Amino acid sequence: MKIDDCDRISHSIKKLVFAYYVTGHGFGHATRVVEVARHLVAAGHDVHVVTGAPDFVFTSEIKSSNLFIRKVLLDSGAVQADALTVDCLASLEKYSETAVVPRASILATEAEWLHSIQADLVISDVVPIACRAAAEAGIRAVCVTNFSWDFIYAEYVMAAGYHHRSIIWQIAEDYSHCELLLRLPGYVPMPAFRDVVDVPLVVRRPHKSRMEVRNELGLGDDVKLVLFNFGGQPAGWMLKEEWLPTGWLCLVCAASDKQELPPNFLRLPKDVYTPDVIAACDCMLGKIGYGTVSEALAYKLPFVFVRRDYFSEEPFLRNMLEYFQGGVEMIRRDLLTGHWKPYLERALSLKPCYEGGINGGEVAAGILQKAATGRSYASDKFSGPRRLRDAIVLGYQLQRAPGGDISIPEWYAVAENELGLRATLESNEANKKSPFTELCIEDFEILHGELHGLPDTVAFLRSLAGLHRETDSHKHSEKRQIRERIAASTLFHWEEDIFVARAPGRLDVMGGIADYSGSLVLQMPIREACHVAVQKIHPSKQKLWKHALARQQNQGLGPKPVLQIVSFGSELCNRAPTFDMDLADLMDGDQPISYESACKYFAQDPSQKWASYVAGAIVVLMTELGVRFNDSISILVSSAVPEGKGVSSSAAIEVATMSAIAAAHGLEIAPRYLALLCQKVENFVVGAPCGVMDQMASACGEVNKLLAMVCQPAEVTGLVNIPTHICFWGIDSGIRHSIGGADYGSVRIGAFMGRTIIKSEASTLLSSTFEIANAQTQGNGVNAYEYEEHGIELLKAEASLDFLCNLSPHRYKAVYAQNLPEFMLGKTFLDKYIDHGDPVTTIDPKRQYAVRAPTGHPIYENFRVKAFKALLTASSTDEQLSSLGELLYQCHYSYSECGLGSDGTERLVNLVQEIQHRKRATGENGTLFGAKITGGGSGGSVCVIGRNCVRSNEEILEIQQRYKAATGYLPYIFEGSSPGAGTFGYLRLRHRKN
Repeated sequence: MKIDDCDRISHSIKKLVFAYYVTGHGFGHATRVVEVARHLVAAGHDVHVVTGAPDFVFTSEIKSSNLFIRKVLLDSGAVQADALTVDCLASLEKYSETAVVPRASILATEAEWLHSIQADLVISDVVPIACRAAAEAGIRAVCVTNFSWDFIYAEYVMAAGYHHRSIIWQIAEDYSHCELLLRLPGYVPMPAFRDVVDVPLVVRRPHKSRMEVRNELGLGDDVKLVLFNFGGQPAGWMLKEEWLPTGWLCLVCAASDKQELPPNFLRLPKDVYTPDVIAACDCMLGKIGYGTVSEALAYKLPFVFVRRDYFSEEPFLRNMLEYFQGGVEMIRRDLLTGHWKPYLERALSLKPCYEGGINGGEVAAGILQKAATGRSYASDKFSGPRRLRDAIVLGYQLQRAPGGDISIPEWYAVAENELGLRATLESNEANKKSPFTELCIEDFEILHGELHGLPDTVAFLRSLAGLHRETDSHKHSEKRQIRERIAASTLFHWEEDIFVARAPGRLDVMGGIADYSGSLVLQMPIREACHVAVQKIHPSKQKLWKHALARQQNQGLGPKPVLQIVSFGSELCNRAPTFDMDLADLMDGDQPISYESACKYFAQDPSQKWASYVAGAIVVLMTELGVRFNDSISILVSSAVPEGKGVSSSAAIEVATMSAIAAAHGLEIAPRYLALLCQKVENFVVGAPCGVMDQMASACGEVNKLLAMVCQPAEVTGLVNIPTHICFWGIDSGIRHSIGGADYGSVRIGAFMGRTIIKSEASTLLSSTFEIANAQTQGNGVNAYEYEEHGIELLKAEASLDFLCNLSPHRYKAVYAQNLPEFMLGKTFLDKYIDHGDPVTTIDPKRQYAVRAPTGHPIYENFRVKAFKALLTASSTDEQLSSLGELLYQCHYSYSECGLGSDGTERLVNLVQEIQHRKRATGENGTLFGAKITGGGSGGSVCVIGRNCVRSNEEILEIQQRYKAATGYLPYIFEGSSPGAGTFGYLRLRHRKN
């Protein structure tokens, strides 16, 4: 919708009363509210601001009796552990305490207050319950924002567990009572709103010129000024004089009175007017938020930023900032250790080019004025996003996939084509030799290995070959460049050999979370794979990024081995595209650092935690095999395995990385052992409690076969051919899955609790049996041997049970199930049993854990998988397919009983059932026969089994379109298979000289 001149502020309308609710998160919202409210007040209207922010934020800019401030906090925003870290669980709990528990009282109070001031319009930025309170009072509501809290909190629920998921639906329903959304640039997906009008940046105007501010500070124009703007620094942050280059001065916002500052750091007053300071500075160093980004863009101030974890609006603002050439990303480690110089110097070379409107305050005020004079408004209190539950995405990247919002602006979009993404079925060519796959790759001579007819490998090599041309091309291009490719263009020394490995993701056909309990599992390597290129090079020859080079120069010790990693696809997943570190940081004297220390090292900066999946391979090789790395290592990771979809993107990265590093360093590691080493990466360096089936499937799998493995700990029992009449698909629900999430971990803990209780029960029964046997033997001469037939040996085995899956279903049901608690408090378990025997999870004494369902699932699942494997080799009949499908359904419902279901995966399984039952009702032959949630559950993908025919593909596409119609999300579909890393081996490449 375009903004006409008539939408701007008018003085001819009668005096209106606006109730303007401001969210409790940070000053950024309050500062943009000031700019909108200023125009409303200037037009003669009354504005009642409901806020928890200090009065001076509003009164310093608006000096009028028409401004009223009411100090009430009706939401809590994000609870931050420090300036860069959000506490997800604390944020959800705080919101519940602030706005959920007292909800009825809030609504009654606010409705009464709105009537008392005779409000004409409620404006929210962006307090959810304010919209519902407006509906209760019969007043129209409008939101002015670039994000909404349902979107932000959805990501927190993924990280903190699903205990507060109802908060998201409640917030979305509150927003649905809003008549209009005035959407600001840098916006996130906000599906709860019905009508949207885009307005320009809302930016505060400066009052003083650059020279006026500098004169007040007593500074000449030759002094370089950087504004340090983090919205308050933790007490532990120390700023040091040597952190600034010569000739620089730093102006510090929101420093505490107790914080000591070096002479080249100046403390600014608490109520400083930031736009004036921005006008005087040469660049800004801070965290990304709407206020800082909008003002940096508006006044063309280069912005050196540091990422924050779980701040979900940041990627959109960052993309906008970088698109208009206004941003430089600083690694958090360099911020905290004072390596600022290369970033500040880079900032001075930027030429910010934002030319869009910055009068959003005026434009928004005009629209609000018109909205306030419109017809009376009666909200449908039962409308809104109950029908949109699956459209409220868990993570911003899920709505940015192909098929998402097609009206997004250019700066919002990502280069899906360059990242090789697809969202619809393609012909299954992964396993057929394309005529061009065996052609010579023009830029490389392949010294070892073969392409195996894989088009994705050819595409990766062509992309790799093009990197050396990127350096010159981006210097002369005015278009926005993808930063990861710019970084990758300087990653390799083109005169040295490069080693490439490939590892696929996997589709969990059967077995899933039963792997850590010793089950048989059946896994299919999928077509999508991860490629990793590695180069080992002498430190003197390695091309270092500017900040890494500056770090070495500061140390003054000459070239040292450095690890540099570039990850393609970072834009989709809100992670930093590069990572670097001195390899010496992985050593403690002459020994590798401990796994615990390595895990803490990579967890320091959440935006770079992804590097633990890659660099973790180095830690494990040093620890387990005694390898020492004396040369520098450059690594490029390019994965087409989508993240968060339950197809083991992490295992693909780990296996491909370790394979490539091993090849580059002349290490021969058998695929099975390599998979076990990769599991150590995930368990001990990443800190995710996964089983080993993912890594085994990625390393040992073969095309068009199911890898059969007994996870005790990892014995491959064979490869099961997929019959030609059967096909498997994976359909992504769009709900992000994470095995690091609280639900997966709690179910795993519950299973190990159950095993411990069963062993204890078996020991008690065994003791009782011996006592009875001894008494009867002594009393009537009965031979105690007879009691072995009745279970003594069986009880002995169960008392020392190593894997739950070694307990048969009938014994579990007859002897133990009824004695297992449905739920158990962590403290209660620890007091009685001391430990649960799982080395990769920790029991929280304060948490309730489900026990019975997580214990029973792997026992019954192991039986189901064995039956499934046997049925695959049976004769081809509808009964065979129906039985296989029924086993998938049983597995799916068992996941749900464990608490690992999700709305999205449940919808997909129901769609498969609807099509299956529709065929049965009309007497047609069925083509789809079953479906189940995969992997760790709680979102991700479902596995579907069906007949290998054209009609099945058509029905999969029908499910895809029906899911999109219901949720707004177009599912990604996995089809086809490809070889594991062991079969692929590795490529050794040498760049051809022109």
